Amino acid sequence: MGELSAVFFGLLSALTWGAGDFCGGLSSKRAHAYTVVLVAEFVGAALLAVLAVLFGERIPEIPLLLWAGVGGIVGAVGLLALYSGLSSGHMGIVAPLSAVIAGVVPITATLLTEGWPTGAQIAGFLVALAAVWLLAGGAGRGISRREVGFATAAGLGFGLYFVIIDQATASGAVFWNLAFARTMGGLVLLAIVLATRRPLLPPRDVLPLNAAAGVLDAGGNLFFALAALAGRLDVAAILSSLYPGTTVLLAWAVLGERLNRPQTVGVAAALLAIVLIAV
Repeated sequence: MGELSAVFFGLLSALTWGAGDFCGGLSSKRAHAYTVVLVAEFVGAALLAVLAVLFGERIPEIPLLLWAGVGGIVGAVGLLALYSGLSSGHMGIVAPLSAVIAGVVPITATLLTEGWPTGAQIAGFLVALAAVWLLAGGAGRGISRREVGFATAAGLGFGLYFVIIDQATASGAVFWNLAFARTMGGLVLLAIVLATRRPLLPPRDVLPLNAAAGVLDAGGNLFFALAALAGRLDVAAILSSLYPGTTVLLAWAVLGERLNRPQTVGVAAALLAIVLIAV
């Protein structure tokens, strides 16, 4: 039952993270990426703090908050790199490439700490990584070195975030830890924005979309943490890493970006991976 819950929450994380990345990428086309991530971090932190109060969650111990703070800073760097890459115009390539890297990091960490998953899950992981790659069109055609750099930085940031937040929420305290993580990430970005004299807020017409990105990204954080609590970290991380599927489908539906044949196969492969991991 625990693994099924991990699959359920992991998929919810992929859906909300992918939608948040789509909103963040669009916002970054019309506002500076630093500003967009700054607003998203604090909007998400406020939402999670409100949920912590509503659910009566106790404030966790200092060591867990420290883990959360480090995770928040690493995650903010990853989000900044991703939004910068998404704003370049290749959403359907940058997001999947970052997700491949993000999935490999926690798989490696879990092998060292919890041992090997089942054979079906290993097959599911491989199919999921292939699915993410196919969603990128099968290769990096048309993508610049700069975009590859953004995707790599985002993937490493998210992969390390998966591992660190799993440690921070291991006691079951989720809302406050995630709120603190986003607050720390936001404070670091605030210092950078002030030092570089970038705007603190996006244009007024961009603000609602930017706020939506913050809400959805916080939701992805929450569902990932719940997935990791319910099952293995690698299962939670690899399913959450399917978020580019949502981004690609939204780019197709809203922006008219066409799905090529590899991307279509990638969607089918992602569905197969979910079945294998849930076995």
